[in-house]
Amino acid sequence: MAVEIKFVVVRKGEEKMTFASKKEADAYDKMLDMAEVFCDWLSAAPLEMDENQREALGMFLSENKDAVQHILRTSKMPEAERSRPVAAVAEIAAEDVDAEEKKPKAGRSKAA
Repeated sequence: MAVEIKFVVVRKGEEKMTFASKKEADAYDKMLDMAEVFCDWLSAAPLEMDENQREALGMFLSENKDAVQHILRTSKMPEAERSRPVAAVAEIAAEDVDAEEKKPKAGRSKAA
């Protein structure tokens, strides 16, 4: 019989991701913390965004923190990342739409 140790990142009672190492789980948890701070910061901005857009942008910024830091330091795009951000935003937006479609709608009940 094999024994496996798994590290699970849980947010608001929901399992977000499972990792084989504590280091990876901690890094992901830190990224989620950063995304939450970005989301809170964006909610105070004079921009019209719904919560899903703020969450997607917060997650995108936290996932790409190295590129964001490079841009803030140098006012230039990182060389290796020039084409990735547009695709990444589209992926995050698609994931959010998929997640919203899977959530049960309030007020609806299944017929037995």
